[in-house]
Amino acid sequence: MTLFTELQLRPEIMRALDQCSFTEATPIQAATIPLALAGRDILGTAQTGTGKTAAFGIPLITRLLDNPQEAALVLTPTRELATQVLTTLRNLIDRETRMRVALLIGGDSMTKQLAQLHAKPRLIVATPGRLNDHLRRQSVSLRNVRFLVLDETDRMLDMGFGIQIDDILHHMPQSRQTLLFSATLPGNIMQLAGRYMNNPERIAVGSVNTPAADIEQETLHMPQSEKYRRLVEQLDQREGSVIVFVRTKNDADHLSAKLQELNYSADALHGDLRQRQRDRAIKAFRAQQTRIMVATDIAARGLDIPHIEHVINYDMPQCPEDYVHRIGRTARAGAHGSALNFVSPHDSKKWHAICRMLQPKDGSGSSYGGSHGGSSRAPGRSGEYSSRPKRQGDARTPYANKNAERTSSSPYAPKKDFGRPERANRDGFDSRKPREDRPRDGYNAPSANGYQGKDRPHRDCQWLSRQRSPT
Repeated sequence: MTLFTELQLRPEIMRALDQCSFTEATPIQAATIPLALAGRDILGTAQTGTGKTAAFGIPLITRLLDNPQEAALVLTPTRELATQVLTTLRNLIDRETRMRVALLIGGDSMTKQLAQLHAKPRLIVATPGRLNDHLRRQSVSLRNVRFLVLDETDRMLDMGFGIQIDDILHHMPQSRQTLLFSATLPGNIMQLAGRYMNNPERIAVGSVNTPAADIEQETLHMPQSEKYRRLVEQLDQREGSVIVFVRTKNDADHLSAKLQELNYSADALHGDLRQRQRDRAIKAFRAQQTRIMVATDIAARGLDIPHIEHVINYDMPQCPEDYVHRIGRTARAGAHGSALNFVSPHDSKKWHAICRMLQPKDGSGSSYGGSHGGSSRAPGRSGEYSSRPKRQGDARTPYANKNAERTSSSPYAPKKDFGRPERANRDGFDSRKPREDRPRDGYNAPSANGYQGKDRPHRDCQWLSRQRSPT
């Protein structure tokens, strides 16, 4: 184990680490920090929840302290991750060190962001879309940015930010230090690294396709119509904070509303919410004012809330790699957590793809099989198989009188959104509708399920159906 005192950090950094009670560096931090402090470009991969933000944050702040005329930029795929990264970096800045920062994310007040930029910040954390807006307005200059971090790069490219990233990098000086972190390294990321990085050092800590060892996994096979009833049963059996992942924005709203009707303390998080609504939902969940967060994959990366004890995959993720990121919301920083998967016949192909990723030597994924209504075992600690033990007793600590006025006479009738999807042809249009009722624009027109052609999945995710549900 490497101690931060062994890394020869500046006194300001050490004081900030002491204030955060950080003494030991994680493996990704111990491998990245010395090379980054030496000025090397970094191409890194690591499991979620291993401390990547501090791994690039400590060299970033050190560079700014050593070079008062320089600035740094961190690009992230989502607003939530950008906000969290900035919070972590602020904690790494000593209270006696005054450094102006700017957060440039979509959905936030443009007036506030213009005021931050007018103050000439030395640290900018941004999402690619909003930063490009400011570049077009000429309200931001990147001429002094000599330290660049691309965080969750694979996710940014999956979300279609490749062109925006190219535009941003063309506004920056070629003489700079670049740190790129990604869960996977497909060909498009290697091409990006070849164009914009200078002989980068390759750092890989652990397997990015393997969940943390402290996550206890369990899988339940059931028909789609049984999911809600089984979810309520599981919520009654479990204690602590829970995040429930669903497929679409409408599913998040409907499911959270139904749980609220049963007096559960629940809220929704998805991409259609205004930024202040998303901030309010995360703040309440972080403060444990809300017990259950029903979210789309927008929360699969970057949501670092240590007290999350359970992750429930109500619907399977769009891409196999997102499974590891979803369940990585629990068992953060060495804690223990549990993950529960609801697998319906409609999700079977996705589940087998996840099994092949987790167990590449067993391509059939037979170890994860199971009959409908039953449970199957997912990999537990040390690569062995283990099922979550049943809880004994019925004593619970309720959140916000969740059991008040609940009776067996109020069964839940699942909405259409939770059933089998509408039948659609290869173009995504309902084959049962007359041709004249179909939209003429096959790319931007909504499909039978309300999704647009531009929202179709990335080419690396072709194992799932063609109906993409944006987060």
